Amino acid sequence: MNKSKRPGGHAKRLAIGTNPGRNRAHNRRVVLEVIRLRGELGRTEIARYAQLTAQAVANIVDELLEEGLLIEKGRLRSGRGQPPIQFAINPDGPMTVGIEIAADHMVSVLLDLSGRIKAQAYSPLVDTSPAAIPGRVAQEVAALSAKGGGRRILGIGVVMPGPFEVEAMSSVGPATLPGWHGVDPVPLIEEATGHVVSLDNDATAAAVGERLYGAGRQISNFCYIYFGAGLGLGVVQDGRPLRGAFGNAGEIGHIGITPRNRPAIYGPNGALENFVSVVALRARVAAAGHSINSVETIEALYRAREPLLLDWIAEAADYLAPTVSMLENIFDPETVIFGGGLPDCVLEAVIAALEPLPVSIATRHSRTHPRVLIGQTGQLTAALGAAALPLLDAVSPHLSTATPPMRLQLTT
Repeated sequence: MNKSKRPGGHAKRLAIGTNPGRNRAHNRRVVLEVIRLRGELGRTEIARYAQLTAQAVANIVDELLEEGLLIEKGRLRSGRGQPPIQFAINPDGPMTVGIEIAADHMVSVLLDLSGRIKAQAYSPLVDTSPAAIPGRVAQEVAALSAKGGGRRILGIGVVMPGPFEVEAMSSVGPATLPGWHGVDPVPLIEEATGHVVSLDNDATAAAVGERLYGAGRQISNFCYIYFGAGLGLGVVQDGRPLRGAFGNAGEIGHIGITPRNRPAIYGPNGALENFVSVVALRARVAAAGHSINSVETIEALYRAREPLLLDWIAEAADYLAPTVSMLENIFDPETVIFGGGLPDCVLEAVIAALEPLPVSIATRHSRTHPRVLIGQTGQLTAALGAAALPLLDAVSPHLSTATPPMRLQLTT
């Protein structure tokens, strides 16, 4: 992957600077975000909330109407004089696509501009090479677009497991995608689909998805432990995702952790992902002659009280309890959220097995949230975050990597 197009790069090209065109692009996002959060508004109210001049808002609103991003909603009757025209996000306007490319499957969603899911799909993957993936993504986008009535697609967000472009870690774990070293997915997928593509780390995108649509909607500071094929971490600080200099923040699966009740294993063999991941669970079950083909299979094993799975839950908790404490001491989050490719019943069992959690700076009685929560967006978490990438470029200045002149909290 070319580092000029590393994850988050598309958003960074929109960063605020002295260029008037860039400032205008940001102001468009501010106006859209104000209307998305507050509902129907007139130009005067938009200008007040966005802290922009009335003329700037008038020009931007006219552009957004012409582009189909806003619609007029009539006039609001209040007081004397001509009632102001109200504007709202166009529910029948452009849409975005989110694609999660995992080690063995692809999840895709189609969202309208207000963030509502219009279509979704899950499909297994056998070939995840650069030769195969762009064509598969193009097929998924075409199928979703047809389900959405063929409306204009604003952009495609794609998330993949990292780390990205780390020469000394070319075989960092079983969850990485083979064949992508030195290959930039963005131009390949853009050429195959004909749409602008934004790229990000899967765990970071999952945290964004949870922030926008799940348990993080009212939480500005949290850590999100993402159970993909491997194990990742997304961090949201003051409402925005922490990506790092090269898009690799949160590669927690490659950290060695001393488990709570088991002997420590040092070196690469002691990496957290080798014990606490869907891949590790599959390997344990395969050693006993069984296989896990889906989340439903894992759930069935749990309902049957399969000893192998129960043992894995206990071991995962032994590694995750000190991990949660470490994250609390480093990031001081309001809570730590667990989510991703495990059924809710297993995530709940893992969270229950964490107790007693080690003492950390989060050990206090006056808590608004439990120290650990289960996510609410399920298997769609990373794909929802992916779909939010082009949505954030168009709508949200606060969750993009731009530096806005004001702070807007994203809620749904």
